[in-house]
Amino acid sequence: MNISILKKEKHYQKLFIAGIVNGVGDRFSSVAVLAMVIQLTGSGVSAGITLAVRMVPFLVFGPIGGKLADHFSRKNILITTDLIRIVFALSFLFVQTKGDLWIVYVSSFVLAAGEAIYTPARKSTIPLLINKKHIVTVNGLEQALSGIVLIGGAISGGLVASIFGSGMIFWLNAASFLGAAVLISTIPFPKRNLVNIAKQHQKEQVFHIFKKIIKMSAPVQIVFLWDILIATMNGMDNVLISVYAVNEYHLGDMGVGLFYGALGMGVTISSFVSNRLRKNFLMTGLGCLIVEGVFLLFLSRIHFVVLAVFIFFSLAFFSGIGNACFDTILMKEIPAKHQGTMFGLFTTISNPILGLSMMVSGAALEYMKPRTLGFIGGLGYIAMALLLIGAVWRKTNQKAIQESSFF
Repeated sequence: MNISILKKEKHYQKLFIAGIVNGVGDRFSSVAVLAMVIQLTGSGVSAGITLAVRMVPFLVFGPIGGKLADHFSRKNILITTDLIRIVFALSFLFVQTKGDLWIVYVSSFVLAAGEAIYTPARKSTIPLLINKKHIVTVNGLEQALSGIVLIGGAISGGLVASIFGSGMIFWLNAASFLGAAVLISTIPFPKRNLVNIAKQHQKEQVFHIFKKIIKMSAPVQIVFLWDILIATMNGMDNVLISVYAVNEYHLGDMGVGLFYGALGMGVTISSFVSNRLRKNFLMTGLGCLIVEGVFLLFLSRIHFVVLAVFIFFSLAFFSGIGNACFDTILMKEIPAKHQGTMFGLFTTISNPILGLSMMVSGAALEYMKPRTLGFIGGLGYIAMALLLIGAVWRKTNQKAIQESSFF
């Protein structure tokens, strides 16, 4: 992980720290809310509804968030969404009985809506704050940020809740939103001519922009397909992590924390490799998908905890490299004025698919063993990567034919 880049990119440094503060606090709250719901209801049904509720807003607010990021001050969007979420982060303090579960559902919906608006604004801000030559390195750091949030939030959140109670978690989450907003307020964002941008966008609808960008760039087409397919597979993975820990390895909550910790560490360490990449981003990312598939096949067959932890670490390591490659492609290929809209639409499409995949995978476990589902998932990763590699090969051949006919 090239931390030294944070010294060179002072403005991004603050955005990076704000991301850690914001993300860890949100992870804290997610762990505490799910635990609270299960304790109140005694079943996982309400917890499943809570998770599903967090997916729904992305369908509506993903495109809105992307459009807002392209029309208005991204700095103001980031600060405002953080400040609004403070109120709803604290609302969980008022949940005492089953009758109060409506507060959980409403607040979870609003918090997810805030995230749907926040994400495209933050992501499209990164290329504006950094030197273009540092995009690959910064995208590697973004993967490290995901790992840090996963380790610091999901694991530590359970520990803090068990010692101080869930109330403390909700106060910490509110404080994290406030702290992130304060940090972002100190960043001098580059000025954009929002009046001209608004005039340009008046003539273009969201999906017209999406169609135009997709058509002009073959790499973006491939990454779009990857985004859809990987969301389908990731839903299965998210369900299987807990099932493997509890039912297959009989480790309970400790196992869940152990496996998530391995994932977080793998994503964090991946930045050491991804920030050294300079070319062949598309094929490197697709190669990582094949490796992930192979590891998932191994995971479905082994019975040693130590090996399982190593495989979860390796899965996240290669996933982090692949994600950094694909994010770099998008930032290089998509014009800056449309990045908010495009990142918003990618979020809109992938998150509902992820939620649906989790529900389908959970239902599938009623009819098949976890290891069978895991084996199918591994084959799915490999098949998905080969499909995309075939698409790349086809696009390359078509381009070569067009160029030869031109001459």
